[in-house]
Amino acid sequence: MVDLPPPPEGIVLAHFIVSDDVERSRRFYTEVLGGRLAYSGPGGLTYVALANSWIIINGGGGPTDDKPSVTLEAPRDFGRVSSFLNIRVKDIYPLYEEWSARGAQFLTPPKQHAYEIRCYIRDPDGHLIEVGQTTDPEGDWTPAHWPPSSRTGDSE
Repeated sequence: MVDLPPPPEGIVLAHFIVSDDVERSRRFYTEVLGGRLAYSGPGGLTYVALANSWIIINGGGGPTDDKPSVTLEAPRDFGRVSSFLNIRVKDIYPLYEEWSARGAQFLTPPKQHAYEIRCYIRDPDGHLIEVGQTTDPEGDWTPAHWPPSSRTGDSE
């Protein structure tokens, strides 16, 4: 298992997803997207290290004392989304080919937009994931501004 580093500046951002099948989702985020299993614990709680962040995968559940009116569940209506994972990449086309070959089902091939090339996929539970490459030469997301470990699967 991968050790989770201490949060820089006292904060780390991770993306929590609810899955109807945690093991299936773990395989998607590791085998298809190239993440590394960081933690697997009681009740199925799973952390996958992906690029410079983590995907936390767990089953759904009813309200708890700290979220008394909230029920966690995987998406039911794939046509409605309130948030999604956004993955920025240096070169979208080879990644699109690689992930497609591993079983990712993209909604469309990469499409050029004003300042980016992007496309979307869904994980096995239907969570939407945007994959994008910035084409704005002055943008903060251009490869020249990226740290050397920003490619999926690279370690620091």
